[in-house]
Amino acid sequence: MKATLLEKNTQEGIIRELYDRDEIALAAVENKGDEAFSCPAELKKNLIHFYFCMEGSALFEFGPHYSREIQKKRNYFFYNPESDLPFRINLAPDTRMVFLTISLKNLHELFLHDTLPFLKPETINRKFYDEREIPASLMVVLNQLSTVNLSEAAEKLYYQGKVLELLSLYFSERKADTESCPFLNDEETVRKIKRAKELLLKNSESPPRLKELAKMAGLNEYQLKVGFKQIYGNTVFGFLLDHKLDNAQLLLDTAKFKVNEVAYQIGYTNPSHFIAAFKKKYGVTPKKYLMSK
Repeated sequence: MKATLLEKNTQEGIIRELYDRDEIALAAVENKGDEAFSCPAELKKNLIHFYFCMEGSALFEFGPHYSREIQKKRNYFFYNPESDLPFRINLAPDTRMVFLTISLKNLHELFLHDTLPFLKPETINRKFYDEREIPASLMVVLNQLSTVNLSEAAEKLYYQGKVLELLSLYFSERKADTESCPFLNDEETVRKIKRAKELLLKNSESPPRLKELAKMAGLNEYQLKVGFKQIYGNTVFGFLLDHKLDNAQLLLDTAKFKVNEVAYQIGYTNPSHFIAAFKKKYGVTPKKYLMSK
């Protein structure tokens, strides 16, 4: 399925088609040059499109009068059931991106109709657009796409698994089941809980207490505790710990830092506490993780 890219390689940039089968396509695009790299693309009708920008920035040009820029650690989500829409993507120097497309039929098979709004019969013909920050857990998977070294026979299975992993992580922050948490029917409350998450991550090195965080977001403690767990599937500080450990994994993947340095960078004053937390989450110590790279 050549749904997203119309070119494979140019002198200015590198486009690697990682997986293309059964209306699912995955590609990695990189601009290592000193000038912007432009490639044609197309939003295909009835396909779900994801664009992940890990480094740099890119400009989406939808004609002479409309464009959108995507920044580092942001991603776009497009779904347009009305018509095909050709456009161009201009990658700035030192930009890395991952493109993922999947048919609506395939997404139907992965998710129940009531879990995603655009899969419901009453909304199936509506356009959807979303822009959000790429969480650290998703960045880990995106970076793994360019660091793996497998045989040709194993690559297809590996990238097929990564597609499923990317989708599961992307949709893991969907809204909660409002029947189990009635006050989440209020969109303003959901917005405030998401704001609390942003404040938590912004102040991750010295996080506020639960009561302070609730006040900063305009919530009471009960709304924050219960609503946060419903939306993100974890407690407030459990979520923060997972975020820190995912960032630690990213730092270890660069092979530029020692274990103690990573511990200090993510806010641990005692490296032994970091080692214990890392082992509990990933099943190995940071040192053994480094040795396996």
